[in-house]
Amino acid sequence: MPTQRRILVTSALPYANGPLHLGHMLEQVQTDIWVRFQRSKGNSCLYICADDAHGTAIMLAAQSQKLSPEEYINSIWQQHKQDSSAFSIDFSTFYTTHSTENREWSRRIYTRLKENDDIASRKITQAFDPKEQLFLADRFIKGTCPNCRAEDQYGDNCEVCGATYNPSDLINPVSIISGETPIQKESEHFFFKLQNYQTELEEWIKSGTLQPQVANKLSEWIEMGLQDWDISRDGPYFGFEIPDTLDKFFYVWLDAPIGYIASFEHYCKQAEFDFNEYWSEKSDTELYHFIGKDIVNFHGLFWPAILKSSNLRTPTGIFVHGFLTVNGAKMSKSRGTFIKASTYLKHLDSDYLRYYFAAKLNGTVDDIDLNLEDFVQRVNSDLVGKVVNIASRCAGFIDKSFENRLSSDCGEETLIKVFTSASENISQLYEAREFNKAIRSVMELADRANQYINDKKPWVLAKNTNYKDEVHSICSVGLNLFRILMIYLKPVLPKMSVEAEKFLNCRLDWSNLGELLIDHELNKFKPLITRIDANVVNMMIEESKIDEEPDKQSKNSNDLITIEDFSKIDIRIGEIVAAELVENADKLLRLRVNLGELGERQILSAIRAHYLPEDLIGRLTLVIANLKPRKMRFGISEGMLLMTGDESQLYLLSPDSGARAGMLVS
Repeated sequence: MPTQRRILVTSALPYANGPLHLGHMLEQVQTDIWVRFQRSKGNSCLYICADDAHGTAIMLAAQSQKLSPEEYINSIWQQHKQDSSAFSIDFSTFYTTHSTENREWSRRIYTRLKENDDIASRKITQAFDPKEQLFLADRFIKGTCPNCRAEDQYGDNCEVCGATYNPSDLINPVSIISGETPIQKESEHFFFKLQNYQTELEEWIKSGTLQPQVANKLSEWIEMGLQDWDISRDGPYFGFEIPDTLDKFFYVWLDAPIGYIASFEHYCKQAEFDFNEYWSEKSDTELYHFIGKDIVNFHGLFWPAILKSSNLRTPTGIFVHGFLTVNGAKMSKSRGTFIKASTYLKHLDSDYLRYYFAAKLNGTVDDIDLNLEDFVQRVNSDLVGKVVNIASRCAGFIDKSFENRLSSDCGEETLIKVFTSASENISQLYEAREFNKAIRSVMELADRANQYINDKKPWVLAKNTNYKDEVHSICSVGLNLFRILMIYLKPVLPKMSVEAEKFLNCRLDWSNLGELLIDHELNKFKPLITRIDANVVNMMIEESKIDEEPDKQSKNSNDLITIEDFSKIDIRIGEIVAAELVENADKLLRLRVNLGELGERQILSAIRAHYLPEDLIGRLTLVIANLKPRKMRFGISEGMLLMTGDESQLYLLSPDSGARAGMLVS
């Protein structure tokens, strides 16, 4: 018998300021499938999660509903727990970061950081709302972009032209909380000295703990030089007060990952698990975090450094997934593709989406697209048309002619061995989170089972009583093949598996995969899952539609430009002749662009997350050549690249072959 593994798994903590949507469910389903697989293999696998319950956004949301922050987060916690449960997410515990355990652990870890001289303090200047008496994060400030003059842009970057800047650079900035013009105010803040762990983090990134794409991204940040991390916020703030300070609070991103530890301690108080076996520095258990690619820096740099300073163990692995898109685009409330988990559950079974996600998920950080037309087709074709079809075709004969009892002589040993011997490969694919390949392998087996039944034609043989034994054997083989398929699919389809177990009158367990059902009594067959009606999906989309405020620049006809206005824009084809990272800038690349007779220009462009510098050399693209040069923190930018896409992925606009640098675009 192989040694049982002891595994602790977490997924990112959903923020307690709104309902769960299908993007949240992608991560929870991915994690849950992996956890259920580990348990099916006999491993001890705990799944810990919680609501991320602190921060200014939650404080303001509670105020807007005339609730205390505690009342507000408790109502959200109830919603989150209910939705996750309806998607069959089998948490060992689902807790909250606003807990006694998390307060104590946050203080304990902060004290260890101070003792190790990993905390610095200094005064910084921030935007301040004079009416609300509140320091403002970048997302609470809006104004006109200083680069392209687009209105209604946030305080850190422009969604129109991609420029990055300080909130103080905005034209006509306003607080989105009060509408007042922010002032600049000084305050003392506390910083974690991340650079103290430069060497340890370099080793950590090379250790194989991370996917190659993630390790490469983190290596870029390390090569630029690590910066101190601000871990404090000024009151008023909903969170934990920093010990020995007045009106200073831990930044939500400090106590949120500590919530993994605190939630597990809470679980250990109720169950027979030794906390230190899982979190001590010398622990030999396995620890895995499932997260989205937007929070890699917190989990891949800050978190391991804090754990090292605190003499706690670091994760065995961090599993990063991409964003969820719907119908090839970012989720949209106006199009009805920003779908809440609760809205989905009003219309469709959770197993449908679990299956579709599994059929798309892999071990990379690539984005996952929920194509709703493909969703309907794939569920109906695979689950109903292939897997359930095996059971429904065979069950009727067993019930009608054999009193719901399987044959005492199940032949086709070679075929059955093909199915059982696939176990090792499918196990490896589940382990590696290559769920799409695992599903593909299972469906290939389902095709083979259906082909076997088609070839044997029990419905033809049943017309002749001389072939009664053959019909019994064929259908018994078919149902044994169905059972093997359902064992493989059980981590993905928990609800359907329960119904299959009732019908088969047995447990679907990986450990008894090879134990065939011989002379075995079945229960009455009932449809295990029904086809999706495309009209139901359309109803879900209609219910999800919310009219979003139109672009302020198009609400008034006076904002429309004339052809004369447009003719002032000089769009040229540019050749990127040099590209490099911009030190201390997370989003910018410094480009040298050849515009032919206009010479070369330096352009600072916020495309670092979308292109590597070396991939841009020699590329032709479209450039606004007569844009007024703009002085930025990192130098002068002398033009703008034209791009398409959204915040998850931007694409350079490139001319057809034959174009050359400097050509005018008309």
